[in-house]
Amino acid sequence: MQEPEITKDLIASHGINDEEYAEILRILDRAPTFTELGIFSAMWNEHCSYKSSKKWLRTLPTEGPQVICGPGENAGVVDIGDGQAVIFKMESHNHPSYIEPYQGAATGVGGILRDVFTMGARPIAAMNALSFGEKDHPKTRQLVHGVVEGIGGYGNCFGVPTVGGEIRFDPAYNGNCLVNAFAAGLADADKIFYSAASGVGMPVVYLGAKTGRDGVGGATMASAEFDDTIEEKRPTVQVGDPFTEKRLMEACLELMQTGAVVSIQDMGAAGLTCSAVEMGDKGRLGIRLNLDDVPQREPNMTAYEMMLSESQERMLMVLNPALEAEARAVFQKWDLDFAIVGETIAEDRFEIRHQGRVWADVPLSKLSSSAPEYDRPWVETPEAEELAEVPAVDPIDGLRALIGSPNYCSRQWVYEQYDSMVMGDTTRGPGFGSGLLRVHGTEKLLAFTSDVTPRYVKANPVEGGRQAVAEAYRNLTASGAKPLASTDNLNFGNPEKPQIMGQFVGALKGIGEACLALDMPIVSGNVSLYNETDGSAILPTPTIGAVGLIENAAKAITGQAREGHVALLIGETIGHLGQSALLAEVFNRIEGDAPHVDLEAEKRNGDFIRDNTDWITACTDLSDGGLALAAFEMAEAAGVGVQIDETDQARLFGEDQARYLVACNFDSAEALMVAAGKAGVTVTTVGKFGGNEVTLGGVSAPLEELSTLYRTAFGATFG
Repeated sequence: MQEPEITKDLIASHGINDEEYAEILRILDRAPTFTELGIFSAMWNEHCSYKSSKKWLRTLPTEGPQVICGPGENAGVVDIGDGQAVIFKMESHNHPSYIEPYQGAATGVGGILRDVFTMGARPIAAMNALSFGEKDHPKTRQLVHGVVEGIGGYGNCFGVPTVGGEIRFDPAYNGNCLVNAFAAGLADADKIFYSAASGVGMPVVYLGAKTGRDGVGGATMASAEFDDTIEEKRPTVQVGDPFTEKRLMEACLELMQTGAVVSIQDMGAAGLTCSAVEMGDKGRLGIRLNLDDVPQREPNMTAYEMMLSESQERMLMVLNPALEAEARAVFQKWDLDFAIVGETIAEDRFEIRHQGRVWADVPLSKLSSSAPEYDRPWVETPEAEELAEVPAVDPIDGLRALIGSPNYCSRQWVYEQYDSMVMGDTTRGPGFGSGLLRVHGTEKLLAFTSDVTPRYVKANPVEGGRQAVAEAYRNLTASGAKPLASTDNLNFGNPEKPQIMGQFVGALKGIGEACLALDMPIVSGNVSLYNETDGSAILPTPTIGAVGLIENAAKAITGQAREGHVALLIGETIGHLGQSALLAEVFNRIEGDAPHVDLEAEKRNGDFIRDNTDWITACTDLSDGGLALAAFEMAEAAGVGVQIDETDQARLFGEDQARYLVACNFDSAEALMVAAGKAGVTVTTVGKFGGNEVTLGGVSAPLEELSTLYRTAFGATFG
């Protein structure tokens, strides 16, 4: 078969610039074949190589006594005691979800689940963080329905509970939605499987579903901006089958018990290319593949198509040859393909053979560990202008504006489409600051959350980065959990623009400082750049997914406010309204600086909450909407009224950090006051729970009326 001629246009269409192509010529000492060009394109694009971000990712704290495996593997691994480990990661599927919402979101879920079970863990929890354009944009409704149905369709069929997540709407996402998928699994700490190949002459085995033409070039597409040719990119979106993935998981976990697995890697972005290259490079070995043996579901596939296909539900492993028969029998039992498609070799080569011909022969290390790395020019984000005066608004009207907005109303329309109770260990599902799952057969609970406030990051990347980690820390703490570690999903615009790169650098500085101060090392993650359409970038959105541990379920804070409970505010309030929800939703103003994050106060106040769970019935952190929204949400969840005595608008709706709202009886409130005095923590009585009205600053409205607005607003907009 004749391959196309390598032209300037063809090179450019593969996302390779002039300098990179010159480097390819130097490495090969000749022009690349079409298949080689595709391989370089896949491995050197932003999505796979992190070429613009590697320098800054190295600055993040990634270690701690709880960390078994940090970044660089399929997912991070953290010790939870008793010989058990939690394995988790968050990853983006933004571009595919905008082009084809259902399949883009569904395969995002499938991919993150494979990242977890390829390490030997059975997935136990999923979350998603979604960002869409403004509610009235002509594409938003279609995207919301498609993405939510895709997440539910895949996750529900696979059988993993969705326990949390977040969703936001802003005009900055009109041309580029964000779909960030999180998964976590459990494994024995001494039975973790890694991806580095070892041993020369070892069989390389293809596992799972057959290879088709779906997703060819998907990784390259994910590393480019959108323009008016977006509809032409639809064939680059993968198609998923959750039932095949379920069988693949069971087969892989059974296979791992045989001792046949030397190393294993899922086929995600760039499919067979990326999985083979990463396995070989981590083991400092070469790989030789014979594509004649690759299971194919479409006729006459070329070497280029097979190497770049992103067909789903596939794995690659290095096999102990002495146990081939046992391994093959497992996959035959689960009616999945098992094919030896190559071998490890001592030389630093990636050799691709098909139909008696060599289609690619390149130095393997040059595709991965020696891929290009850029120190992009960047400029610091200018200081935000001082916030102009904010007019007074009736506090109940201000609350109505928040709870009637798709940004702050109840998300039950979304999460009721997800199965949150499958597997039977969920003790608190979506709709709270963090989801809670029992570690099966134990008294331990795991807490999961994801957080970021993009408008903070845009106004002040360093403070916004700190705040994303701090809010994740507070959400875990408010359930009684000790934060263990984090995963990040760094969504930004075009890194070739110095102001965008400056947002990235600033956000990572803040994230790193907060992770260090709060002992929440980053153990896995994903970078998604070029989230732009026609030159217009998304808000900088560095999503933080975090996991916490409650060693005894009796210590969890899962109660509800009750009639007569005291409302206590933990932490200092100044009344920061810059970049606040009140400002955005009531006055349509995005102004001022992000709130300051005092990491010492975050640590001190968080420790205080966890040290005094015996006195606390219900707890939530204060973030968007401040005291007013937190008090309403706590009251609404319990079906009881609340009276907040504060009359100052800035103190009601301000978004100062390091704060919690606690509900408890009078005696417990006294005990907390005494403990707070000893710990140097500020505690203020701000009101009480009871009755059937919500009262803010002396103005009241029936809880039932506000609750109806809160619970129906999302469905009324998108249902």
